[in-house]
Amino acid sequence: MLTLNWQTSSYCQEGDACVNVARTASGTVELTESGDPTGAIVSTTPEAFSALIRATKRPAGAEPA
Repeated sequence: MLTLNWQTSSYCQEGDACVNVARTASGTVELTESGDPTGAIVSTTPEAFSALIRATKRPAGAEPA
């Protein structure tokens, strides 16, 4: 089993309410909750993950780019 290098946002406070992100050798982006890192893991493409990040950074009410 491949061990992933999980990263947590610097904005995350100590605790179990954070999302961890890792990239696999094949390029897939994996997401999991810090409270249960072995639980449900979401896999997505780098493009879809980038779109998610852009959407969360967009000011409320702003139109998508």
